[in-house]
Formats: sequence, structure tokens, C-alpha cells
Amino acid sequence: MKLENLNIIIADDHPLFRNALRQALSSAFEKTEWVEADSAEALQKVLDTQDAQFDLILLDLQMPGSHGYSTLIHLRTHYPDIPVVVISAHEDINTISRAVHYGSSGFIPKSASMESLTDALSAVLYGDIWLPAGTELVPVSDNPTDKMASRLSDLTPQQYRVLQMFAEGLLNKQIAYDFGVSEATIKAHATAIFRKLGVRNRTQAVIALQQLEMEKVDLS
Repeated sequence: MKLENLNIIIADDHPLFRNALRQALSSAFEKTEWVEADSAEALQKVLDTQDAQFDLILLDLQMPGSHGYSTLIHLRTHYPDIPVVVISAHEDINTISRAVHYGSSGFIPKSASMESLTDALSAVLYGDIWLPAGTELVPVSDNPTDKMASRLSDLTPQQYRVLQMFAEGLLNKQIAYDFGVSEATIKAHATAIFRKLGVRNRTQAVIALQQLEMEKVDLS
């Protein structure tokens, strides 16, 4: 397989990094269409509205709305045919191990060389998993956070977006306006979200979502 005529999404909130990454990789991946997203919401809109069949997603764990591993979990559940490679400034073995545990096809430290970036993307596009040299994954224990991650994967894309908006502090009527639906529809989504997450209200739902973010930040 010749690695050209690809459609790759770069999901990162830093425009300079997205631009540098795209320029660095363009020579190695000819005729590639690069699509950019600066938040979890923007990424979802790309996946919802673009007609292209995407070959790869490069994902920053810390971009707005991502809440740690939640976006990775969502992508692997609802877009299983698109490999996801995490690109992160967090390079500790626990972060890498958990990213792989949640379905990442690779993990690229932001400190990696351009040669490593090219090797990583090539390996993943050929169906392999790429990790930094010398990486020895550690077991990921079955803890309450993993159970919540499993529940999060049950949310539909629209329910996940509503949950993200809950985390941003938006009211039901604001969310309804953004979605172009009635407030009753958002309330119905909220009920389904609470049931799937095993919580009683918005506050508990947001806390459940933030568990994934808090764990990632505290892993060093």
C-alpha cells in the first residue's frame, strides 16, 4: 500500500503545532488531505459533516472538551474503523498504557523527532501499533474510573456532546438552541445520559466525566 491520497485529522488546540505537524508530514505523505480540529466539539462536527472517509486521527488528550481519555473512548466506540494515535506532552508510562488500554493505535510524545512521527504514522496506517522505543506497558487495573469509561462508551454521539455541554456549564435551553431542538429533547437526552452513567443528576454526570481527566493529570 502506497501511503498517499489519505484523509487525516489533526485534533489539537494549538494552531502552531497543527501547522508544524502538517508541514513536517506533508513530504512523507503525499497528496494527503489534512483536516484540523481545535476541540472535541470541532472534531465531532468534522466527523458528522465531512463526506470523506478518514484514514487516521491524531488526537491531543488535553484539547478543550476532551476531558482526558473521554474523547479517545468515544472515538473508538463510534468510529472503530478509524485508527487513533494519541499525541501528548504527557509521556509517562501510565498515560501511555492507559491510552493503549482505551484503544489508541499509537502514542507519540510531542517531543518526538520528525523521523519518529513519520515512522509512527506509517506503522499505524499499515495496521500496526506504534509506541516509543523501549516502552514497556504496565497493567491497567479495573477500577471505578474504568467502569465509568465503559459506561461512557454507551453514550451516542449526540448524548456525548450534550454531556460535554453540561461540563461547560450550559443550561438546557442554551444546549437546545445550539442543537436546534426543543428543551424537552435535551431533557430526554439528559435522562438517558444519567441512566447510562448510573448517576442521578447533571452534577454527578459531570463529576463522572471529569474522573477521566483528573486521573490523566495526576499520573506522573
